[in-house]
Amino acid sequence: MSDQYVPALRQRFLEDMQIKGLQAKTQTMYLRGMRDFTRFLGHAPDSATPEELRAFQLDMKERGVGAPTFNNRLTVLSFFFAATCPPRDMIRHMRYQRAAKKIPVVLSAEEVARIIEAAPGPGLRYRAAFSVAYGGGLRASEVTHLKVGDIDSDRMLIRIEQGKGRKDRQVMLSPSLLDLLRDYYREARPRGWMFSGRNRVDPISTRQFNRAFKVACDFAEIKKTVSPHTLRHSFATHLLESGTDIRVIQVLLGHAKLETTTIYTKVATKTIQNVTSPLDLLVRREAGPG
Repeated sequence: MSDQYVPALRQRFLEDMQIKGLQAKTQTMYLRGMRDFTRFLGHAPDSATPEELRAFQLDMKERGVGAPTFNNRLTVLSFFFAATCPPRDMIRHMRYQRAAKKIPVVLSAEEVARIIEAAPGPGLRYRAAFSVAYGGGLRASEVTHLKVGDIDSDRMLIRIEQGKGRKDRQVMLSPSLLDLLRDYYREARPRGWMFSGRNRVDPISTRQFNRAFKVACDFAEIKKTVSPHTLRHSFATHLLESGTDIRVIQVLLGHAKLETTTIYTKVATKTIQNVTSPLDLLVRREAGPG
């Protein structure tokens, strides 16, 4: 929130987010959303009117703000007017937008191999980090916050602490990934964080991870519009194409709802290619034996 904000109101908002148990990254996003709303108003948001809220939504539409960001801002305001500044009849004046459902971009196995091979140096750090993201289906933030102790070579598992939604889960640790991580460990001797930054105290940031991924994609001549999250999409899609049950994939990805995981059925091209068209069956039936 801006400096125009009443300090007590900002502090109450921060406390409400802490009570809710929102992660630091989410709190930063909520503060950014409130700052945008406050700048639009020109005064503290606790005195905002339904007409001003309506004008804010109209302004976002006129500026071409996409549905995800538009709805994100309304989620922030809903929390503010429900938790920090009640009772206000503001929520019923919010009009959420229907977001377009986009099919995720997926890399081929050959493209993934090229990216991992092109991981920038020195050393094996980013090669290992990209391999963890693809080999376990991890989000970028989950990769960067891995600790050495999260690698369970006895049970061949990787422990993910406080992933999205503040949930812990376990993902697979393949033998080839374990071999690579052991090579990386012998080289870098990480302590605490698996992929530490330059000062060896903090982990690499997601920004550093994203930047290294872009460098690798450019070097590997990947023409698709991708991000580190594409490795997670590719992990799920390739598992589905190899016949892994979608419920298993749901658990590995940490999805609360199976519906979220089913998006990969739309991009599993090998599965689609292996389906026989009813037209082909009809033609074969008409042709008969011989």
